[in-house]
Amino acid sequence: MINRRDLLRMGFCAGAGLLVAPRELLAQAATAQAGMNMAGAKPQAPPGTASHRTPPITLASYVTPLSIPPVIHPPAGAAPVQIHMRPFRHKAHRDLAATTMWGYNGMWPGPTFEVRKGQPISVKWVNQLPNKHFLPLDYTIHGEEEDVPQVRTVTHVHGAQVMPESDGYPDAWVTSDGQTGSVRAADPCHYPNDQPATTLWYHDHAIGVTRLNMYAGLAGFYLIRDAEEDSLNLPGGAYEIPLMIQDRSFSADGALLYPPAPNGTHPVWMQEFFGNAICVNGKATPFLEVEPRKYRFRMVNGSNSRFYHFTLVPADASGKPNGKPADAPPFIQIGSDGGLLPAPLKMHYLIFSPGERFDILIDFSQHKGANLALINDAPAPYARGGEIVPSDVMLFKVTKPLSGTDTSSIPETLVPFSPLDPTLAVRERTLALTEMDRPSDGYTMIGLLDQKHWDDPITEDPKAGSTEIWSFANTTGDVHPIHLHLVQFQVLNRQPFDTKAYLQTGKLVFTNIPMPPESNERPAWKDTIKTYSGYVTRVIARFDLPAGTVARPGDEFRYVWHCHVLEHEDNEMMRPYKIVG
Repeated sequence: MINRRDLLRMGFCAGAGLLVAPRELLAQAATAQAGMNMAGAKPQAPPGTASHRTPPITLASYVTPLSIPPVIHPPAGAAPVQIHMRPFRHKAHRDLAATTMWGYNGMWPGPTFEVRKGQPISVKWVNQLPNKHFLPLDYTIHGEEEDVPQVRTVTHVHGAQVMPESDGYPDAWVTSDGQTGSVRAADPCHYPNDQPATTLWYHDHAIGVTRLNMYAGLAGFYLIRDAEEDSLNLPGGAYEIPLMIQDRSFSADGALLYPPAPNGTHPVWMQEFFGNAICVNGKATPFLEVEPRKYRFRMVNGSNSRFYHFTLVPADASGKPNGKPADAPPFIQIGSDGGLLPAPLKMHYLIFSPGERFDILIDFSQHKGANLALINDAPAPYARGGEIVPSDVMLFKVTKPLSGTDTSSIPETLVPFSPLDPTLAVRERTLALTEMDRPSDGYTMIGLLDQKHWDDPITEDPKAGSTEIWSFANTTGDVHPIHLHLVQFQVLNRQPFDTKAYLQTGKLVFTNIPMPPESNERPAWKDTIKTYSGYVTRVIARFDLPAGTVARPGDEFRYVWHCHVLEHEDNEMMRPYKIVG
């Protein structure tokens, strides 16, 4: 049987310093892979779940109220907070029956953590899930083989600056009966919270099954607050609302649908998942009644693969748009992945990749009685298209009476920003993003970072406290959101390059001048960045370990970087890196 490693080892791969394999050899490899798919396509939907051939149901928009996750405030220095991953029954829409999902503390999304900067907490993540997965597995994916437990979890707080054992390393998984992966995780995990106020989120990160575990419901918010944020008089309390945006498909009986790819390059694995309903906080296309005043929304794109292009438009009572974005209040962005911006930024659109966060204000004060629809028109896959694009996201109904004078404000400035100096970078690394596609139809077989598999020797090894530039050379047809664990970085620029020349020679030949970062990327602290097809995307980061960590010569601290399209991440588009003393 030809497996994913054999195809790459035989040279059927494009990348730095490697010639593209002859088309006829790739065709032979694809034919062999297709034969393996037919022979090995034994995973099926378990009893009691919807068949993967069941068509998804189309749901009415804006008939289900938005839910807001409960908040927990762990006291600093107290006993570890226990969070239980367990199955539960969830009703995602007015017209759906409740169905089985998995959630932190039995809810989707999980409870929202609110913590203070400089006040550490500990969390004991307890796996109480069954030993059989309710979504279809693919035993040809690395880390998802038949000889490992089907259900294994490890939680990553996305954007948190923590020690490796608390970071959610993909091989540090555990099962409900105590089996563990090849790396030992801290138990409980320790979170110093020694970073500025920001919107983080937590989710499963187990090797090979992240896409399934997150799709099952394992995600939640983690908000850090500090004195600088407190002083800004931003909307708070009932007027600060987290919005986790994730697409899903449901069968008529309410069950989650995650179908294997028909005629794919693996028995079950698909190159991207796109649902036909956009869920916000676990509800399909919900509505939210708001007062005519300012609100703060903490937005996370928790989707497996879907990018969003959001606009806010006037609508009728049913949510049908009847105006233009210019007629609606703007998005006032005040924060990004790593915290608050130096100053608010007014925009009438948001381009939102998986893993990114937007911290925005919307002022409804001049729209009393109006309906405002949040809509999406981003192609899927982004930006090539070809897959389903649900447009309806959620509806704001400005119908609640004003409960009191709105005393919150939109500051002219927010927090100071210190740009990193590229002249202080001790190294610039060029890191290739490549895919091997089936010649017959372009369907992806595998994606790689820097032409290496997950378990190849580590090659990215910044020294503790050093500054480096990482240049992501995207040779693929996809936009990949690249996420670095531990650090926040700054975007320097993007520059188009000759991908064919790069794949054949390993040399960068630029075809135009550098482009500045997008308006809401500069200046900003980021941990997830869109790397566009045919561009080199350059970011700069200082690889600091958590405060107080002493890195002695010979010490190694292992983290990961990966594409945050979960289907890509699960099929080798993820690499470990290490910080060295």
